[in-house]
Formats: sequence, structure tokens, C-alpha cells
Amino acid sequence: MKAGKFTSACAVATLLLASNAVALKSDKDQQANIDAASWKGVQSKTGAANDPDVNDFDGDVVITRGSIKMTAAHATVYRIPSASNSPNAGQISRIVLTGKQAHLQQVHDGDCSLMTANANKIDYNPLTNIAELIGGVVVTQQGRSDSRSEHMIYNTDTGDMESGDTSNPAARVHLVMEPKTTPPPASANNCGFPVGTAKPAAAKITDKPGEAKPQPKEAKPAVKPSADKSKDGAH
Repeated sequence: MKAGKFTSACAVATLLLASNAVALKSDKDQQANIDAASWKGVQSKTGAANDPDVNDFDGDVVITRGSIKMTAAHATVYRIPSASNSPNAGQISRIVLTGKQAHLQQVHDGDCSLMTANANKIDYNPLTNIAELIGGVVVTQQGRSDSRSEHMIYNTDTGDMESGDTSNPAARVHLVMEPKTTPPPASANNCGFPVGTAKPAAAKITDKPGEAKPQPKEAKPAVKPSADKSKDGAH
């Protein structure tokens, strides 16, 4: 992981973190699954893209999308109406998680390492892949770093992070970078998460249909030369 420059020399006001391993690319192609104790949905009044369907979930909310997993006491999910003229019609445009604390985690491509984040509020836009974390933010990238701040922007597509608050001189960011270690080998099937329909294994062909199996050749017995029974001079 590489650390970007600070906007001021006196404090950690804004820090950009770029991960060497980008987030799992297949996550954006997966559907979102939501589980909760209760749900209330309000349909769009106009069916326009700027008037989304609003769904409120309460009680141990769990949202998964590929390797992305979010948990919270409460979640509000905004969905663009299917009847709208938007190219993103029918898709989730925003997920707001609240509760002390909301949780977000995701697996990175390449070494399949895990990123975990906790905050009092997580505001995630699946269309832009941007998540804003606010309040008591703690982010851990397995084997790479630990970061603590009051505000962070996280890109779930690239794995990039930006932390701090330049408008608040008292804002501080604490970052611990782990020593370089050899990452574990990556899984052959995208860290164990679905990437599409798997191809069946090729059948092993032993014999071609309609053809007789060749028979092994039998060894011919050695032929002894016959003894010459005639004597010298005998007819």
C-alpha cells in the first residue's frame, strides 16, 4: 500500500491510501441480498429516476453482494424505479447503514485479503462504487494497514481510500502500516466467490466409439534350430 501526501504538514488532515490489490472485480456483477427482522417499502410516486423506491430494514440487517458484506441495526435502500427512463432502472442507487456500529467488508483481488470497516454511518452508492464512512471509522486491510479517523471515502471497485477532514484543524488520522509479507496464493476461482457459470471439466476420453481396442501383441516363442540328424557322409 502506498501513502499519498498530506494536505498540511502539521496534522493528518487528508490521506489517500491506494491498495496494491484492487477490490474483487466480480462484486459489481452480483445481485444484492438483504436479510432483516423487519422491512417497510415506499414506492416512487412519479416513477422518475430522481424519485426512487425507498426500503427501510430494521433489526440485524445483513446485505451481501459478492464478497461485499454489510451489517447494521438499520438500513435504508434506495432503488431506481423500473419504469424510469434511466439506464440504471431497477438498480439500487444508494444504501445507508446506521447503528453503532455499521460494518462493511470486502475481499481484494490477487491475494484474496480481507478489508473490514466499521463506522457510525456508512453511505454506499453501488452505481459509483463509492462508500462514505462517518464517525468512529476503523478500517483494517489484512496484512497491510490499520486506519482510524472520523471520516473516510472508500472505493469498493479500486480499493482506494481517502481519510480525514480538511475543514476541521483538529481532525486526526491514525495509520499503522504492516511490514511487507508474502501474500498467500490467490484462489483459482476468484477467492471462492461466484464469477459466473463454471465450465464443466473436460471428459477424459479413453476409447473412440466404433473402434476396437488394439490388442496387445503376443510374444512369439523363440524357435530352436532343428538338430541335423544326418552324419557326415550319410545320405
